[in-house]
Amino acid sequence: MDRIILHSDCNCFYASVEALYHPELQGKPFAVGGDPEKRHGIILTKNQLAKQCGVATGEALWLARRKCPDLIVLPPRFPLYVQYSKRAREIYLQYTDQVEPFGLDEAWLDITGSVSSPEQGIRTANEIRCRIHDKLGITVSVGVSWNKVFAKLGSDYKKPDATTVFLHNDWKSRIWPLPVENLLFVGKATQKKLLEYGVHTIGDLAAMPQKVLQTRFGKGGDVLWRYANGMDTSPVEHWGSKPAVKSIGNSTTTPRDLTCNEDVKRVFLVLADSVARRLREQGFLARTVSIGVRDTALHSFTRQHARQEYTNITREIAEDAYALFQTNYHWIRPLRSVGITVSDFVSAEQCVQTSLFSNESSRERAEKLDAAVDNLKKRYGTACVRPAVLLEDMMLAEFQGNRLSALPPAAEAPAK
Repeated sequence: MDRIILHSDCNCFYASVEALYHPELQGKPFAVGGDPEKRHGIILTKNQLAKQCGVATGEALWLARRKCPDLIVLPPRFPLYVQYSKRAREIYLQYTDQVEPFGLDEAWLDITGSVSSPEQGIRTANEIRCRIHDKLGITVSVGVSWNKVFAKLGSDYKKPDATTVFLHNDWKSRIWPLPVENLLFVGKATQKKLLEYGVHTIGDLAAMPQKVLQTRFGKGGDVLWRYANGMDTSPVEHWGSKPAVKSIGNSTTTPRDLTCNEDVKRVFLVLADSVARRLREQGFLARTVSIGVRDTALHSFTRQHARQEYTNITREIAEDAYALFQTNYHWIRPLRSVGITVSDFVSAEQCVQTSLFSNESSRERAEKLDAAVDNLKKRYGTACVRPAVLLEDMMLAEFQGNRLSALPPAAEAPAK
């Protein structure tokens, strides 16, 4: 028997949870979004009425309000959403220990070992939908298939509160006519490149010569071709298993536009501190430093640099990021957001080749300084020690580089 994979997706998750606590919003279009005063003014999720008005996840609040003048926007309450996500996963784990989260609101389940037929798998999917609704008060859509990619496609196929099944008997006639952007990991940039080859549907992608896709997209092209042809064999991870960490990064939409190199240098210092601290906490050294920038017209690019030496030193990561920026950006417009990512890891315990041209005594002093600062920040908070240059513009120094603080207790669930 083929594998029976489910993909469960909580419908309009943040908005659905908020609706439980705001009965006065019933029958009104509303969304959960960031704070426009802090320049995080985008739609995180919306309810069905807002969706019918054309409001889209990820768009700016001002644009959403232009489409839907009566739109009500609520601030996000992530600790509350984490609580509901945890409760949903507790239900999933009653069916299988192969539960792999995909964000807070989605998860794959491999129930092959607990069902004897696809029909029983479909009944299990429907049972999970009913239990989530009864216990949590929200709805989920579930896809059922023999692989993760088509199960995910199924949960997106019909919403809200639906079960969609893609099995071997009819999947080509149903899946291949779908737009290619519906396939997992086909984002806007990939879609645009595929359109240049005349690829509009998943079937078009499946019919493309595999070598052509490999030439154009590298290993990613081979993966997409296999996905389109139903050849995904990736396993659903067991609950609690930790995937190998391949990169550590941090980005921020800044409190104000960045207009000069000094602005960028200050923000990079904060981001590099966060990234380097996480490297040290997890016992890694990194070799590749990448940056991403987005200007006020929302044009963006990324650049990366492979270092001579592996590092987890804050100063070196900040300096490499800033050097990449100076080389590649020429201030056509102010910047709205920037980010730093490091990758290509080795264990910090591993012996690595040092460079004849680096000052190892200086690097050793920097490592000891970072360790001392880490200890202070653990005891007294992230803002207790900071470079003096940040004091020149406290607005750019105040954000904490996306490090999670302790979550307050989630609110009590509303009475039913």
